Amino acid sequence: MKTKSTFLLLGLLVSGLAAFAQKAAPVGLGLYSFRNQFSKDVPGTMAKVKQMGFREVEVAGTYGLSPAEFRKVLNQNGLKAISMGASYEDLDNNVPKVLAEAKALGAKYVACFWLPHAGDAFTIYDADRSIDVLNTAGKLLADNGVTLCYHTHGYEFQIYKDGTFFDYLAENLNPKYVNFEMDVFWVKAPGYDPVAILQKYPKRFLLMHLKDRKPGTPDSNTGHGDVESNVTLGQGDVGITAIMKQAKKSGVKYYFIEDESSRSLEQVPASIAFLERL
Repeated sequence: MKTKSTFLLLGLLVSGLAAFAQKAAPVGLGLYSFRNQFSKDVPGTMAKVKQMGFREVEVAGTYGLSPAEFRKVLNQNGLKAISMGASYEDLDNNVPKVLAEAKALGAKYVACFWLPHAGDAFTIYDADRSIDVLNTAGKLLADNGVTLCYHTHGYEFQIYKDGTFFDYLAENLNPKYVNFEMDVFWVKAPGYDPVAILQKYPKRFLLMHLKDRKPGTPDSNTGHGDVESNVTLGQGDVGITAIMKQAKKSGVKYYFIEDESSRSLEQVPASIAFLERL
């Protein structure tokens, strides 16, 4: 006769096997990929993220929930926030707020996704102002165990002197306090090779957005583009296979699939499958 404890043990074994059977995704997910779905249904969308096999995420907004409440939903789905987005304005004026949100979410990285500039031209004035703000905020965050990364967005690759503004940023942002998140799409968009940039700046790119671009998409160095040009990883012209080979050698620690297209729910699982084949 089976005892209650036997049934309990069998139940735990079955649930454990089920969890083991769900293969973990090889990389994390930028939750911004499902921003339209999250804006309507946070718990349901988070469950889909879990079902896809993700274990690590980058948070970009909490959709009306407090960071602590959002973390509860992450925890319920076995998801860990590695990084979170923070606005330039908050990094300039309210680092304690950024730090409190990072601590509430459990994120050890903060990513700044945009530097202010007028129109499409990025200038030396914009660069110098941003360097001052990011170095100051980065030190305050680092003193509290959080690492600041600036996310490349294309306009930094406008020409400056013998190189680009990105070269100028990399030279003047103190690596003790500020490093980078490479969005491979936004390195390719202005006509640059992500592999070459990774080789040129080893250990400066700690985070990476994996995103592919429909072949034939015109280049742009403005930071603006058609989100529908985002295609399943491996189907575009960004060169994901070569990037993945180089990225680890260059010190990238965390990777997040980011698909901004209206097809992200369908494309992200196919992107996972592509990465698993590498």
